[in-house]
Amino acid sequence: MPAIETAPAGFGSDNQAGVLPEVMAALAVANRGAARAYGADPWTAEAIAKLRARFGEETEVAFVFGGTGANVVALLAALAPHEAVVCADCAHLAVDECGAPERTVGCQVLTLPAPDGKLPVERLGPLLAHRGDVHRAQPRVVSISQSTEWGTVYRVEEVRALADFAHAHGMLLHVDGARLANAAASSGLPLEAFGRAAGVDLLSLGGTKAGLLFGEAVLVWDPAIAARLPFARKQATQLASKQRFVAAQFSALLDGDLWLRSAAHANRMCGRLAAALGDAAGIELERPPEANALFARLSSPAVRALSERYLIGLWDEQRSLARFMTSWATTAMEVDAFAAALRAEVGHGGAATG
Repeated sequence: MPAIETAPAGFGSDNQAGVLPEVMAALAVANRGAARAYGADPWTAEAIAKLRARFGEETEVAFVFGGTGANVVALLAALAPHEAVVCADCAHLAVDECGAPERTVGCQVLTLPAPDGKLPVERLGPLLAHRGDVHRAQPRVVSISQSTEWGTVYRVEEVRALADFAHAHGMLLHVDGARLANAAASSGLPLEAFGRAAGVDLLSLGGTKAGLLFGEAVLVWDPAIAARLPFARKQATQLASKQRFVAAQFSALLDGDLWLRSAAHANRMCGRLAAALGDAAGIELERPPEANALFARLSSPAVRALSERYLIGLWDEQRSLARFMTSWATTAMEVDAFAAALRAEVGHGGAATG
């Protein structure tokens, strides 16, 4: 069998990274012998117990395959077909899920401008003007990404303000936490600080971007939604027969705060990359990184040339804007080599354009 070539390093997305060694070891252990299917196994019980120890004993947990599935399952359990979810115009929910919420949940997705990725609570007010209007889909869930698609991080008080607004008007707050580990590490807070403690009603807890082979978790606290959650997961085709292999990974991620060490490392590597590019001629950083995503304006030819050596690409072609991401697996040597290559390529190709 011919050898498979891999790139020297991936800076296009944390999805490009491999699997944490501790997680791979947990998978190997879970692979020994037989176990009951569909979550009736000891690995699932253990992982749920660990999540409940963090997020509260009333937490209902549903393990799923991926991020889109997690968001769909959460919304399917919470929404009636005539209801809508409100999110930022850049939200993964709105622009990167191929219409899955509309198709599978049957809900309308309403978007609001969010230049830095964060949904301001003051922009939610106008949505209330048509409450009770039979001609309009009724806003029921406010959804935010943590960290956001622009790499920004909601402070706990910002999450609480959104939750308070939602609850005051009969709505729910959903957090798309595909990168919740990075946001929590950036904030110096535990994962659970962005759960029920902050007023969150529905949480899509990311695993894949945190270093798992695959798998996310949906966490809910409302008893009525919790009762619907298992059926929503099955209808959304997200119930794994060999669920132990998702649960074992989460259990490993939570052991000894592996999630925190891994996310904090990814964030530090992003800060290192920002420092290495900060004074480079022809590279304009959008903002200092808050988690593990760095956005930079630079010449498109430079990005295209480097894409032959690194897993990168343009985020916004019109603005010549690139997104560089780091992960648990990114090393300081890789960051330094990539920064040097980028500076050299931009020096050859000219200044940023937009």
